Amino acid sequence: MKQETPLIRAQLKTPRAAGVAGIVFSIAELVVFQLLVRADPRETGAWLRTSSNEVSLALSFVPFAGIAFLWFIGVLRDRLGDLEDRFFATVFLGSGLVFLALLFASAAVAEGIVLTYTAQPEGFVDSAAFAFGCALFHELINLYAVKMASVFMISTSVIGLRTGFTPRWSAYLGFACALLLLLSGRHTGWFFMVFPVWVLLASVYILVENLGRSSRTRSN
Repeated sequence: MKQETPLIRAQLKTPRAAGVAGIVFSIAELVVFQLLVRADPRETGAWLRTSSNEVSLALSFVPFAGIAFLWFIGVLRDRLGDLEDRFFATVFLGSGLVFLALLFASAAVAEGIVLTYTAQPEGFVDSAAFAFGCALFHELINLYAVKMASVFMISTSVIGLRTGFTPRWSAYLGFACALLLLLSGRHTGWFFMVFPVWVLLASVYILVENLGRSSRTRSN
């Protein structure tokens, strides 16, 4: 039975191409970012009249982005392996999961706004329900989700510097991006893009490294 344990572990090993998950998440998030710009509560709701179908289409990417982000977290934990520290691992995993929950919640609020407008367009933009929905979406994504993304980047960067499971440039970039988001307040604007871009760069590095390692293994 003990001899079978390494074999089982090898079979459960994260696929080498798993770095694609972070790339998928980043692309999906950059698409959804267009929604973030349009659904600003300070706007009058013109985006509903002109591009509600596009917004609804963008929201359909959110579940796939969430699945990809979960996979990305799994990739990072697999690379960390036995070096995982309980304290930072808890903050790392917890902030990632809370960010994902807030992302889903904000997407559900935005979809509710679109569906309500589609069912009853007359007068909805001027109603208190529309103002409340936009404000709730804005707070969920711009304040709480963004701050959890900052904590995720900080904890990942700290673990990366201590263990070397990620390149040092990725850790320093993560600190800079996290600081930018933490100081952005409630109106992140285009600053929101730094998180998916950071995930994209880290994922590309992981993918290239895994493919290179695979090529060296075959050549040997």
